[in-house]
Amino acid sequence: MIDFTLLSLFIPTFFMVSITPGMCMTLAMSLGITIGVRKTFWMMYGELLGVAAVAVASVLGVATIMTTWPQLFQGFKILGALYLLYVGINMWRAKGKLATDSNQHLQSIKKRSLFQQGFFTAIANPKGWAFMISLLPPFISQTLPLAPQLSILVAVILMSEFICMTIYATGGKTIGKVLTKRNNVQLLNKISGSLMILVAIWLATS
Repeated sequence: MIDFTLLSLFIPTFFMVSITPGMCMTLAMSLGITIGVRKTFWMMYGELLGVAAVAVASVLGVATIMTTWPQLFQGFKILGALYLLYVGINMWRAKGKLATDSNQHLQSIKKRSLFQQGFFTAIANPKGWAFMISLLPPFISQTLPLAPQLSILVAVILMSEFICMTIYATGGKTIGKVLTKRNNVQLLNKISGSLMILVAIWLATS
């Protein structure tokens, strides 16, 4: 069903991407502090639906390329490795600042509003689209059926996002205090960046 070597690389790679402070994780932390974890789950459900939509849309494009232009897929795989290298280098160079938007604290606490906020945050993030399109192809084996591989990768993405958002929302103030210390964000960025660079090198040379 799937290449377990690729899967064993994909799981820690995407988990480190998810756990690194970003738009959705900061939102989960902010809401966890202000309205509590239980209500924050509604934002998380919306975010997961948005991430799934982005992932599936990216996957459909990848599937078309794989079946119609196999050689182009190989080029996409190299571009994916280069993008991971680019992300890794930028993480290493990042100054390490966790930004929070005070306006987030004023968002409606209605379940529907929270769900919509999470959904639109996920699908309106251009970096999320770029990363999905670049990240998925390198972890797909052309010698195995496509549908099972993509289903498993999308499931890993959603599980990773849910676990990380739950950690941020539950940790709340404690995580906020730890991550707002510049050195801690820099260390996390360097660890994530190193993983991105290693995976990029492996993909480019495999």
